[in-house]
Amino acid sequence: MSLNHSPETHSKLIARIPLVTGRDLPEWFSTIENGPSFTRCEERSSWLADEHNLSHGYAAALVREHERARRARHY
Repeated sequence: MSLNHSPETHSKLIARIPLVTGRDLPEWFSTIENGPSFTRCEERSSWLADEHNLSHGYAAALVREHERARRARHY
């Protein structure tokens, strides 16, 4: 299941993650980087949701934001 949020919804989800989870984005990014090596974003978001008890919406937003940050570091 692919969750593609509008840019506005994505921004709102990302802004709420620290409040909802008690962890900031760098902590979640480390969790993703130290987690299993999945090829597909959907696999990573499903793992994140299942392993860390997140809604799939927040998990998908985290994975998408992590990918954006990772790409930005490489440029």
